[in-house]
Amino acid sequence: MATAPRPALNMDKLNAFIGQFVNDLGAAVHTGMVVLGEKLGLYKALAGGPLTSSELADKTKTDERYVREWLASQAAGGYVTYDEKTHKFSLSEEQAFALANEDSPAYIPGAFELALGSLVAIPRIAESFRTGAGMGWHEHDAGVFHGCEKFFRPGYAANLVSSWIPALKDVKGKLEAGAQVADVGCGQGASTILMAKAFPKSRFVGFDYHDKSIEAARESAKREGVADRVTFEVAKAKEYPGKGYDFVAVFDSLHDMGDPAGAATHVLQSLSKDGTWMIVEPFANDQLKDNLNPVGRVYYSFSTLLCTPCSRSQEVGLCLGAQAGEGRIREVVSSAGFSRFRRAAETPFNIVYEARP
Repeated sequence: MATAPRPALNMDKLNAFIGQFVNDLGAAVHTGMVVLGEKLGLYKALAGGPLTSSELADKTKTDERYVREWLASQAAGGYVTYDEKTHKFSLSEEQAFALANEDSPAYIPGAFELALGSLVAIPRIAESFRTGAGMGWHEHDAGVFHGCEKFFRPGYAANLVSSWIPALKDVKGKLEAGAQVADVGCGQGASTILMAKAFPKSRFVGFDYHDKSIEAARESAKREGVADRVTFEVAKAKEYPGKGYDFVAVFDSLHDMGDPAGAATHVLQSLSKDGTWMIVEPFANDQLKDNLNPVGRVYYSFSTLLCTPCSRSQEVGLCLGAQAGEGRIREVVSSAGFSRFRRAAETPFNIVYEARP
């Protein structure tokens, strides 16, 4: 039987796709370059003013030849500015704001550390594709835990106290007066500590099943001077202790849970009658076609490596995924018995939902 002839290649389209590939390959290896730049203090040193490769190496106690190559890669990628007349490298104000200022709401190195740490699991995830097995959050490279905290903290710092909490009904007033708060799936405690520093009359407890993250959170609380009213405990989302919480928060972790409906039921049981549950999730539309964009690409990729395997490793294994969308989150919350649910706020990277009994 004769086979249908294959259509001729459109060389313009092929070249455009190869161009896309070159950009993506550069971005992939650039991930490691950013992590090196942060770990070695190279960005922070450059933020002080223009430097040659020798001057930067001296300032950071690193090897000049390695630094020279690193600088060239950064200049080629647009992360460092090169002056061909002086042969010096520098950071613009915008580059320094995003790469060298850890308190900046646009601080980005953590995202690259998270990506690099996630990729360590590729052999394990490839096998999971064949078997359907899961991979627990605690089983990942340590870069995942540190990178995740650094990745999400700037967004929380920029929005949590200033806009997200005020968007919830009556919550800010309760926190200012003194409330009991649970932060479920708190990781290394960035969100818990931010709230504690903003609302000194309230008491906070962070829960996470990962003991190493809880240890890091406790150290952070001491370092930030809030350990007297912030505690961190190892507990699963369906089992954390306490009743009568005025406010429960779940940041970017509901979709990671094996049984998010079960977790939602436990949240409802732990809340006071007029309590509020705030759910922060990655920004997503309900339809796949509406998530086929750069932000969706980031979240679907992380979801393949982290979120879906994490959920699959637990009981039920619902696997909501990082791009679940408002409709699916509403279903989960409503199934637990919450009577009120709404989208309260959003950013390009997150949607904030409010659920009440």
